[in-house]
Amino acid sequence: MLATLRIKNLALVADLTLELQPGYNVITGETGAGKSILIGALNLVLGERAERTLIRSGSEECSVEAVFDITEVKAPVKGFLHEHGLEPCENGQLLLKRSFTAAGQNRQFINGSPTTLSTLKALGEWLVDIHGPHEHQSLLHPGNQLSILDAFGGLEAEREAFAKLVSQRTALEQEKAALIVDEQTYARQLDLLRFQVSEISGARLQPEEEEQLEQDFRRASNAARLLQLSRAALDSLGENDDSLLTRAGAIGRALQELQRTDPASGPLLAQHEQAVAQLSELRSELSRYSSRIEADPGRLQQLEERVNFIQSLKRKYGATVADVIAFGEEAARKLQSLEQRETELARIAAALDQLDTEIQKAGDRLSEHRRKLIPRLSKAVSQQLADLGFKQSRFDIVISSAFENSALVSGKQGRGRTSESTIQHPASCIRQSGGPGGGQSSRSGFDAIEFQFAPNLGEPPRPLRAIASSGELARVMLAIKTVLAAQDQVPVLVFDEVDANVGGETARAVGEKMQQIARKRQVLCITHLPQVAAPASAHYVAAKITKSGRTISEITPLDPKARVSELARMLGGQTDAARRHAQAMLADLEKV
Repeated sequence: MLATLRIKNLALVADLTLELQPGYNVITGETGAGKSILIGALNLVLGERAERTLIRSGSEECSVEAVFDITEVKAPVKGFLHEHGLEPCENGQLLLKRSFTAAGQNRQFINGSPTTLSTLKALGEWLVDIHGPHEHQSLLHPGNQLSILDAFGGLEAEREAFAKLVSQRTALEQEKAALIVDEQTYARQLDLLRFQVSEISGARLQPEEEEQLEQDFRRASNAARLLQLSRAALDSLGENDDSLLTRAGAIGRALQELQRTDPASGPLLAQHEQAVAQLSELRSELSRYSSRIEADPGRLQQLEERVNFIQSLKRKYGATVADVIAFGEEAARKLQSLEQRETELARIAAALDQLDTEIQKAGDRLSEHRRKLIPRLSKAVSQQLADLGFKQSRFDIVISSAFENSALVSGKQGRGRTSESTIQHPASCIRQSGGPGGGQSSRSGFDAIEFQFAPNLGEPPRPLRAIASSGELARVMLAIKTVLAAQDQVPVLVFDEVDANVGGETARAVGEKMQQIARKRQVLCITHLPQVAAPASAHYVAAKITKSGRTISEITPLDPKARVSELARMLGGQTDAARRHAQAMLADLEKV
């Protein structure tokens, strides 16, 4: 749910923090009071286009922050954040922020991490659905309509199984494409792979070889200097009359005499003996080290050639010896596959045939189940629309498949017919990107659907996206959302102008349906009708006030007494009759 919305310097809002409640939230107020600013703010923080003209006059920057409680959100938000390198949510709280300046600079953040506008928008589509004269309406997209139908019938598992088969087929097609080349190209590939495998395997590389080789090469290339330094050190330690060990002997004799004269100086002699022992050990180790140094030009040349050879392999096949080894193993696998091309192609062809059969069966089952579901969904939505004032309306669902003629299926029309002459191989249906539903259709089945609506008797149904009246569109969305409330995954639903051109019993039905949806989702509704506002569990009012000589918009929650006054205003004024009517409306709802 949307827990908090903070708006700064947007249109008439200076600084507004709105704490929203679970269930049904309603926002009312006079025309022009600023109710639409709430919708504008949500659109901005959900990644819609920002207009610099929205920045409050006299301000250089506008910002919107939204805090969502996602503890019960079913969408894979955690994985989405990790995939995009964003900070995880703390205590189930997701923070979105959007700001833009008069100079045109846009910044957006998710949990404090900078992100792109497209990422913000993708995440926002899981969180909020805005219904009204705005673009953020997922139900208008045919691909989402197909997902709604599948959710309505519980077909998600079948749909995922179909998508898995398609993925397997795509992988096999890629293997096949790598093998199907002309003979000249085939010969070149074989020659190249054979050379690469021979060169790498002939090198007999070891993963840890390079480090030891470099050490040996440095030692061999500096052998003369190392021998000179080690011998000089040996001379200084004990190979001449003025060495450290010779001097240490004289010091020892002096300390022995000192101990005989003063027994308390005994520890000094002990320290001297330890020092002499360490110097003797150092001379022994240095002697052994110098004996291993060989100024062998032949050995140096061998090491240099090996180092250069490995560097050459790395330039061609990878940054490290391990990478070169891995490249060789992959080249050997490709070589084996190419040398057995005919066998591999036969294997892939058989696997593709098997998959095509499985895809055809899975797609047919999915299509059959969808066609059975469509009349049920159409009928359920039509019943809801009748309650909302569309007594003579018609709600249809058009289904088209990638391998058959379009068919119209609705509560009245029954099942469409399939033309046998249009049947295609499932592979061609999967590969096509311009067919029904676009590229998404290949992973969701052979079908695409389109919700269509005719509000008046005698009119032909048209796609929902072609409906001109925002009030009609909002009520259609409300009807669909009422039917799908249990299956829908979007946790926050916003309705704007849902009460356009309605009144009386229809308005009451709208309010009841809002209340019904709010049992499973958080609902925000902007309305001018008291019948729609009265069932809300939280009521806010938008108003314009003057502060310091400037007009600002505020949205404030109403207590029970203030709510009666607001409903009375919506009913016609602050008369005793209007207030009694408002109190009666609230009292009737409390009894429900």
